[in-house]
Amino acid sequence: MKPGRTLLELGAEHCSDAELLAILIGSGGRDYSALDSANAILDKYGTLAGLMNRPLDEVAQIRGIKVVRAIRLAAAYEICQRLLKEVARDR
Repeated sequence: MKPGRTLLELGAEHCSDAELLAILIGSGGRDYSALDSANAILDKYGTLAGLMNRPLDEVAQIRGIKVVRAIRLAAAYEICQRLLKEVARDR
């Protein structure tokens, strides 16, 4: 099942880290999928936390990522950081 389909039918909580990354990445290329790129990210950095705050040019070296997708991942991380601060402030 494709990552977007998993999220749609089962909910985000049923998606793996790789599937969630693949959704953010969007699409793959001729010989690889967005999920392949997501797995390559996790193979390199180990976890989502390991990926965060990495230099964009470093992340962009992973097959299928390039700068625009690295920026998208960095933006998603920043959104998470801001949400966490907001939730902590509201408690």
